Amino acid sequence: MSRKLFGTDGVRGRANTYPMTAEMALRLGAAAGRYFRRDGRNRHRVVIGKDTRLSGYMLENALTAGLTSTGMNVLLLGPVPTPAVGFLTRSMRADLGIMISASHNPAEDNGIKFFGPDGFKLSDEAEAEIEALVAGALDPVAPASIGRAKRIDDGRGRYMEYAKTTFPAKLRLDGLKVVLDCANGAAYRAAPDVLWELGADVIPLGVEPDGFNINDGVGSTHPQACADAVRAHGAHLGISLDGDADRVVIVDQTGRVADGDQIMALLAGRWAEQGRLAGGALVATVMSNLGLEHYLTARGLRLERTQVGDRYVVERMREGGFNLGGEQSGHIVMTDYATTGDGLVAAMQVLGAMAETGRAASELVAQFEPVPQMLKNVRYAAGADPLAAEPVKRMIADAEARLAGSGRVLIRKSGTEPLIRVMAEAEDEAVLREVVDGIVAAVERAA
Repeated sequence: MSRKLFGTDGVRGRANTYPMTAEMALRLGAAAGRYFRRDGRNRHRVVIGKDTRLSGYMLENALTAGLTSTGMNVLLLGPVPTPAVGFLTRSMRADLGIMISASHNPAEDNGIKFFGPDGFKLSDEAEAEIEALVAGALDPVAPASIGRAKRIDDGRGRYMEYAKTTFPAKLRLDGLKVVLDCANGAAYRAAPDVLWELGADVIPLGVEPDGFNINDGVGSTHPQACADAVRAHGAHLGISLDGDADRVVIVDQTGRVADGDQIMALLAGRWAEQGRLAGGALVATVMSNLGLEHYLTARGLRLERTQVGDRYVVERMREGGFNLGGEQSGHIVMTDYATTGDGLVAAMQVLGAMAETGRAASELVAQFEPVPQMLKNVRYAAGADPLAAEPVKRMIADAEARLAGSGRVLIRKSGTEPLIRVMAEAEDEAVLREVVDGIVAAVERAA
């Protein structure tokens, strides 16, 4: 079935513009309600969380109307991290979890992510069936069967208490000064409180959301703000989350930024030494640096690659019985602890390593020397298909031949925005620039 609504991470777009309209959110809620009520039971439960975007109010109300019209009882969590929705969906025995967020995107965008009763994101097949229901007639239930909506005041607190259980009970963070950038997003209250309760001296950043400033110059897509604060305050570590706190990048005490690949390398190495790395492998996407692969191979470990998207990482982890995976962008998935990427819990693993070993962040989050990598994004017009153009195809083929045996080229469409992502890796940085710039120019001409 052709899918038009759902991308690699739910439904996403500009607020108040198709598909992120109140009308579509209502239909999505009703369709999801219909999908999860097929088992014939009378009452069903759904939890809804959101980040701090102004449009979250509109979408939350519309989803609630659609869900209750099909007999679903709705539990509203308010602003909580995406991993909290996965956790609470399972903890509260809900049939469905929904997170309203566009993650790292600007405030003008929003999105709707769905979680199944096991707390994991829905499969492609389930999303396709919901999309088919959206396109059809959505008959409401009888008046006596309409669902109820209730606000859950302690959802954030429940998640916080669980997050702390992932940190070694014998350790504390006393004496560690930590800059914590919450991107003016969903974790702006939960994350600073968790680290403070564990003993850290927390310097908060990006904790004053106003509905419009999520990811605006702060957060994991703008780590320089965190790096500047680390240097200014003489902090031991900087933690930079994204808008819904399922991503994290780490800043060491010198202000150097470590991406998801370095975090995964640290955790994979430590877990392997402790006998905790299931299957002797790490699952990551095709975007992860070749240096990570070389690091793992040297330690007798494997790198299992998937297509881009944390949902595909999780699917491979579940298929293969692996417990660690993620993306270079900072999604770190630890299925021993969470059903999706959890930026706060991943950062606590790094803090735990610091507390346990007494080593500086700069030693821990620089596990390998990355192979030079360049990524450029090219925006294209609606309806255009630059990758189908013959000049673009020829340029890509020439680049692949030029880097054969010494690097690689990866060209793909974004699953969330009208962008072509042009990425290449090569030991020779001059060749790398020539290859990427050549492809970018060809794509721009066809865009």
